[in-house]
Amino acid sequence: MKLLEDYLEKLNIFYDDNILQKFEKYYELLIFYNNQFNLTNITEKNDVIIKHFADSLYGYSFFKETNCVADVGAGAGFPSIPLAIVLPDVNFTLIDSLNKRVNFLNVVKEELNLNNVTAVHSRVEDFCSKKRNTFDIATARAVASLPTLLEYLIPLVKVGGSAVCYKSLNIDNELNLCKNAFKKLYCELYKKYDYNIDGNFRSIVTIKSYKECNKCYPRSGNKPKLKPL
Repeated sequence: MKLLEDYLEKLNIFYDDNILQKFEKYYELLIFYNNQFNLTNITEKNDVIIKHFADSLYGYSFFKETNCVADVGAGAGFPSIPLAIVLPDVNFTLIDSLNKRVNFLNVVKEELNLNNVTAVHSRVEDFCSKKRNTFDIATARAVASLPTLLEYLIPLVKVGGSAVCYKSLNIDNELNLCKNAFKKLYCELYKKYDYNIDGNFRSIVTIKSYKECNKCYPRSGNKPKLKPL
């Protein structure tokens, strides 16, 4: 895990042997369950460390002073599981529509003893109807284009809360498509952070909610994807 240690030090994230052991166990579980649950195409250890673990941790500064986070389309647990390992005082709710992935997340929670993680099997539209305006941050990584993503994330956060979106560097094109979403969802661009991780150019954008949006969002019937705002 020397490679992971290098990234943790670069990002000024505290770690000890217990944290490193949890990442090691997480990698082992990811590989063991991958064929059964179709979790990731990236399996070589250094690639997982760089493209999944470290990439998730690049958002550390956005989450370290918050209380509760919703991760939409959590999949194999990125970015929230790596963040939950290094931020034990932050509560992460991981939402996924596929039960087999939720089952995997629950295995990870138990095996890594992550008491700050809750995995929920739900479509985000249904989850939002129960947990609207509940979270400080809603996040997602590699889920959908930004106009679609904001319709899923912004209704989950409190007024003043943020959507933190992990994206590739073509985010400027997606931001240009968000003017109507910003208007409809009462949110605005707060910060954009660009970074280069092992030659891969990435961005994290923070979109802040300034007013509670209409309860018609997110729309049902897959409309956020089929007809983005």
